[in-house]
Amino acid sequence: MREHLGFLRTSSTAVKVAAWIFLCLGILGGSSLLLGLVPGNPRWMGLVVLAIYAFLFFFLYLIAKIADLLTRIINEVHEIKNK
Repeated sequence: MREHLGFLRTSSTAVKVAAWIFLCLGILGGSSLLLGLVPGNPRWMGLVVLAIYAFLFFFLYLIAKIADLLTRIINEVHEIKNK
């Protein structure tokens, strides 16, 4: 399992970056709908878009934090095993 630590760290960072990008795009899209800048869509759709993107952000960020925690656990187990 120790050979996969580099992949876990890299994927965790990539997922965190993707989560922040989704949040920024969701805020932009949701606020433009709320302000009425997008014709043909009701303003309440902005709240729906914000809620969906906020959920997506927290879900992706949680996955990345779990990968970080798994990396820490593997390191701790390896240190205990080598003592």
